[in-house]
Amino acid sequence: MKLAEIINTIEEFASLQWQEPYDNAGLLTGHSEMEINSALICLDCTEAVVEEAIKFNCNLIIAHHPIIFSGLKKINGKNYVERTLIKAIKNDIAIYAAHTNLDNIKHGVNKKIAEKIGLMNLEVLLPKKNILRKLITFCPHSHAENVRTALFAAGAGNISNYDSCSFSVDGVGTFRGNQHTSPFAGKKGELHREPETRIEVIFSQEIQSKVINALFLSHPYEEVAYDILQLENVANSIGSGITGTLPQSVTETDFLNQIKKIFGCKTIRHTELLGKKIERVSVCGGAGSFLLKNAIISKSDIYISSDFKYHEFFDAEKKIVIADIGHYESEQFTGEIFYELIKKKFTTFAIRFSEINTNPVNYF
Repeated sequence: MKLAEIINTIEEFASLQWQEPYDNAGLLTGHSEMEINSALICLDCTEAVVEEAIKFNCNLIIAHHPIIFSGLKKINGKNYVERTLIKAIKNDIAIYAAHTNLDNIKHGVNKKIAEKIGLMNLEVLLPKKNILRKLITFCPHSHAENVRTALFAAGAGNISNYDSCSFSVDGVGTFRGNQHTSPFAGKKGELHREPETRIEVIFSQEIQSKVINALFLSHPYEEVAYDILQLENVANSIGSGITGTLPQSVTETDFLNQIKKIFGCKTIRHTELLGKKIERVSVCGGAGSFLLKNAIISKSDIYISSDFKYHEFFDAEKKIVIADIGHYESEQFTGEIFYELIKKKFTTFAIRFSEINTNPVNYF
């Protein structure tokens, strides 16, 4: 199987456009035309993981965290990053990472955490703005349904749990073609009035080229009139963190004990317990202190994340319980997303989970 097929499957699910500006998700070593024998899934790509890939004849490693995160000026083996890359390249092993792009989709990392906890009624904690677009186009009445259908098939018109969403209004368009035209209606050189339908649909920016291509293929005019507007509306399926509700409320201590068991935590750093029942829960895989205010605004009883600094615990101000379960612990199930995604598309492809515990944090 070509590596490009696997990459396309992942990026159709979690577009690289959704990664944060500081991130470095995508193909890190190898090339898209490589033939892939089998893949190894891990949270972090380390030297030990590359050795494991060699052992099991896997020439693709799919990781959550990019081994190349900041710029590299030299690769001479002076640190674990450089040694890992050298070993992978020498053994013709491709490394691919889906990081914050996988964090920032509703069905990504945080959905997996919520699934393990059993949360329901999920909502993105901090939806992103300015990623929605509106297409406005005009076409003859006779082709309006064809154009709408094509735009829907390209992914336009999806709003939350609804699809095929559009707005249409009828009017009259005018045009006059010069001697170099072959107009769909009317005659060249003559002003023509055509009964037209104005169609409006919303789409997410990462599919813009696909939507425009569908418009051009379905539209009968030589020159297609259309506008694309950037919207300030939030995209409810793209953003950071997730909040949801438990099937039934539990005490704080019972809930923390459940979290320890589910995520295999040896310890949980937490703020003062408030003596309330836990019903509404916010989560963010990895370093999530930046979402604390949003968790409080969401009226959550507890916020599960990691990498809180000492002074940041004070910011809870007895409005919420912070439960820092550890970075590795919070993201350890991310590999299941890759596995389920690839196995659904390529049922016979050989893929396995790494058996290496790459957590750099130990507890005594």
